[in-house]
Amino acid sequence: MEKYYYRRLDVYQNTKSLIIEIYKILEFFPKEEQYALCSQLRRAAVSIASNIAEGFGRYSEKERLYFLNNANGSLMEVSCQLDIAEALGYIDNDTKEKIDNDLLVITKQLASLRNKISCNTPTPIT
Repeated sequence: MEKYYYRRLDVYQNTKSLIIEIYKILEFFPKEEQYALCSQLRRAAVSIASNIAEGFGRYSEKERLYFLNNANGSLMEVSCQLDIAEALGYIDNDTKEKIDNDLLVITKQLASLRNKISCNTPTPIT
């Protein structure tokens, strides 16, 4: 039995797969990008999973939503950085399309998870 709930989430599993895929792709980037675009892409990709985990380490739904929103922001960073990598010729269109499809799946999963959590959040009495 998995000790931490977030590890059982499909969105977390898919994000981990995305991170591994990005790390493999970055092996072929030019050396001069190691401390620039490569570093930024690694951090943004890892940040998606880290924010999911951190959100599920919080006790309030409000905080959980905050970190899931951060995860979505990091996901958009990855998308942007991959656009740049493609424009610079570091990745081909097929690779970019495949990762874009993965990003879209994760985006939808994050949205669904945020909606589920939002529905459980009690409406404040005014």
